[in-house]
Amino acid sequence: MTAPLTLTERRVDRVQAKQPLGPDAQVDDKALVIVPGYFQQTDPFLALAEDWFSSPGFEWHPHRGIETVTMVLDGVLEHGDNLGHAGALEPGDVQWMTAGRGIIHRELAFRNEHAHILQLWVNLPAADKLVETRYQDLRHGAQPVHTEPGVKVQVVSGTTAGVTGPALNHHPVTGLVLTLDPGTTYAQLLPADHRAFAFVLDGRAWIGHRPVEKDQIAWSDPVAPGDGGSVLPLRTPDGDRSTRILLFAGRPLGEPVVAGGPFVMNSREQIEQAYRDFHSGRFGQVPRAARLQTR
Repeated sequence: MTAPLTLTERRVDRVQAKQPLGPDAQVDDKALVIVPGYFQQTDPFLALAEDWFSSPGFEWHPHRGIETVTMVLDGVLEHGDNLGHAGALEPGDVQWMTAGRGIIHRELAFRNEHAHILQLWVNLPAADKLVETRYQDLRHGAQPVHTEPGVKVQVVSGTTAGVTGPALNHHPVTGLVLTLDPGTTYAQLLPADHRAFAFVLDGRAWIGHRPVEKDQIAWSDPVAPGDGGSVLPLRTPDGDRSTRILLFAGRPLGEPVVAGGPFVMNSREQIEQAYRDFHSGRFGQVPRAARLQTR
């Protein structure tokens, strides 16, 4: 008779509130959920920003050395890049862009109306910093779903309960959106050597037995594995409102991180080279594409 697998129960190591920043020259309002600069504590995740914008939004700008994961919460996001990709993303859609060796793109509110987005920066391993660029539109309707009583799990990336998300990764990352009914208990399986964060989009929950409110992020660092990995316990209070949680997990890279504006590399010399490459045209030309008129 085979012995049952043992799971290590995860704890929440810290809970943080998002930091409101207010409007600036590009956006109507902005907040930081993951504040950049504390890379040892957030590895492999670099930053998570929440933006509300109409005009001007984010005009043409470059990236290198990272992947950006953009989720539309409300409105319509118009996007384009210098590889010829262009389109519009609606609520629930996710854009997974590998900047790799270098890309130039823009993110605008369709017809300058309204866009409300979350954008996560995921670090690339040193060996993959200069990979070919890649662009993935992961439409809401194409994201597979795992369901249990009181629980719906949209799988953007990675595999959970036998369901695999559509995102292609250079570094394994689990990306989920969980919706839990009131009074629901659920255990999310995660690789033990991954660092995880859970950002409460709506409602409130106990995550790893700690209370977490809307607009707060809970971090769970890697744990010693059981035979079957690890599990993050979730529980929602009674009431009449469901709780929605953005949950991401990835194995820390443990590599040097040097950030310079839109570029994230492993050394200052590599950052300087990125700026030289961009200004010399090695990322390609800044497009002169017209704005989208229909979607």
